[in-house]
Order: sequence, then C-alpha cells, then structure tokens
Amino acid sequence: MSMHELRGQFAIAGVGTFGCGIAEGYTDMELLARAAQQAVADAGLTMRDIDGLCTASASATMWSMPVVEYLGIRPTFLDGSMIGGSSFIAHLLPAMLALQAGQCNAVLVCYGSAQRSATFGRREVVASRRFLDPQPYEMPYEPMLPLSAYALAASRHMYEFGTTREQLAEVAVAARAWARLNPEAFSRDPLTIDDVLNAKPISDPLTVRDCCLVTDGGGAYVLVRADRARDLAKKPVYVLGNGTAVWNRQISSMEDLTVTAARDSGRAAFAMAGLGPADIQVAQLYDAFTINTLLFLEDLGFCAKGEAGAFVENGGIAPGGRLPVNTNGGGLSWGHPGMYGIFALIEAVRQLRGECGQRQVGADTAVVHGNGGTLSSQSTALLGTAATL
Repeated sequence: MSMHELRGQFAIAGVGTFGCGIAEGYTDMELLARAAQQAVADAGLTMRDIDGLCTASASATMWSMPVVEYLGIRPTFLDGSMIGGSSFIAHLLPAMLALQAGQCNAVLVCYGSAQRSATFGRREVVASRRFLDPQPYEMPYEPMLPLSAYALAASRHMYEFGTTREQLAEVAVAARAWARLNPEAFSRDPLTIDDVLNAKPISDPLTVRDCCLVTDGGGAYVLVRADRARDLAKKPVYVLGNGTAVWNRQISSMEDLTVTAARDSGRAAFAMAGLGPADIQVAQLYDAFTINTLLFLEDLGFCAKGEAGAFVENGGIAPGGRLPVNTNGGGLSWGHPGMYGIFALIEAVRQLRGECGQRQVGADTAVVHGNGGTLSSQSTALLGTAATL
C-alpha cells in the first residue's frame, strides 16, 4: 500500500484537554490521565476499548510504561518515541500503520505537563534535561536554551532577508487577537506591536512577548479506522497526510538557520494528501517563538523563503487575515505546557468539527505542524472533514 492510499483511511474520533493554564496540585501523569479520559469519552468509547498507546515526556526515558500502568490498559501497540514537541504529530503515522495492520483498533495519544506548577524549580528542570538530552557541542558553553537558539535563527532571518522586529511582533499580536476570542486561553489582555517591542529583552532580538508561555496542561486524542469513526459519537476528522523529518539536534548543526526540516515533513504530508498549501483553510503551527511561525509558513510553502515577514504584516494571520493561524492563541497566548504539538492538533480538530465559538473559521482542511528541540524535529499533518474524501 502506498502512502497516498492511507489518505482518509483513519480518523481522529475524540479529543480532550485538562488543566490547561495553572493546575496546582496535579502531576504530569494526573493531567495526562484526565485529558485521556476526556478524549476517550469524547469518542464515545471507554478505556477498555483502548488497545494502542502513543505518549512521550521530556522528564522520563521510559514514560510509556508507567502511563500504561496508571491508565490500567494493556495495549497491543505501543509507541514511546520522543522527538520533542512534534512527537504527538509524528505518532500519527505509526499509529495508522498499526491500525491498518490490525495490530490494534483504537489508539490513544496523550501527554501531560505540570511544568508551571511543579514544586521543583527551573534550575532542576534545566539540569535534568541536560542529563537526559546532552548536546556535546553547545552545553559546555551553557547557552540559555532553547531561547538563545531561536534568537540565533531570528537574527539570521533578519540579516539575510531584511525581516524586521515589527514583523516578528505581528506574529505575537495575531496570536493574542485569536486568544482574545478564546475563553480557554491563558493570556487574553490586549497586545500591540509596541508592547512586544518594548517588553523585557530576553535574548536579542527577542523580548519576552516573542516567547511562548509556561503553563500546565494535559492533552489527548483517539485515532481509529475511518469505518469505525463514522459510527462513533463525534464528527470524524480524517488524517489526509503526515510526514516527519529530522535534520539535526543542535542548532549549531543546522546547515542553514533559515531552513528547517519542515520543508521535508511538509512535502511528504502534502504529497500523501494530494493537496497543496493553497488548499489549506486553517493552520496550526508550533509557535514556541515568533520566528517559528515565519519559518514554517515559508518551509511549508505558504510563501517563498524570506517572504513570511510580509505575509504576516497588517494582520495577515490574525482574525480576518489571509490565512487563519493558531486560532486558539497558540503557544504564545493560549498556553505552552512543555511540549505544544498535541494542543495544536486538538485545536485543528475542534475547528474542523465547528466547535470553536467566536474564533470559528469554517474550514474543511487544516495543516498542523509540530516542532521539537531547537528547530530539530519537524512533523506535519493534514486533516480534513468528510467533504475532503
């Protein structure tokens, strides 16, 4: 079976979130489990129906096993691949192949992080991640990662293409405009370009408003075969394409700081779906920093390399703009519980179901793009309603 033949054969049947924002008193596992319960119930299933599991965590190397234990399930398919914030989008294709082979019938993809409310401090988190994820060329110099890496990419984009600080700020302002339409968003107060430019500098050229939030939260979704999804509780959202690419781990190993592996992951996902950027009606792009959105708009083909600054000007990706991007508010304003990819996918599903209230855009197609590490792993998914089949 070719990749294109997998198009539309599998659907997301349920999604759930829990504790997004501040969730004092909850652990990573408890947030994951609450979100998982909501996603399974949203699909009209019970935990007994779940026989596949995909999960990842930045704080544990064998995370999938305690998740199995905590949820009380016995999966016949298990994927614990950890490639950062793109993991939960990259989990789609292995889960689809397992479903296609008959290895399982319902796959739960789930995540939880209490990074904002955790009792241990930021220094302990940094120390543990350096132990679990050593980077031999960069760590000896103790850079302020991941922030300094993204600031480096932003500086290069500005130097090479004339991208301005105001254009970067447009990304944050657009995200906030969407968040103001979303009662679940963590940051909903007004934000202007001047507010972004005049905010506390963090790593030149980025200020604190160019950086994602630090929040708690759990997220989950359930993937099943399309024929089964049509008989379940909610409107199915079909997986039309998926691709993952990794070119590097460390920012210093990138061949070009302005070109990411999203170029390959996007090409694979669009080819599988038989679609192009012009067919996409809403985009959910992993915006850990404002430069991310510019890079992914270019690398996924929504504009030429170096032109994303102009693409986002004058509210180009804000409500009423040329392309709705990060309609929940994104990592910049909705929330960022350690790894954001699963929440971008959940927002896309809710948009395609028509469940987004004031921020609803009315779309049949969506692109979801996840990023992991420091522009390291990239995974792209194309989703669609029944109208796209």
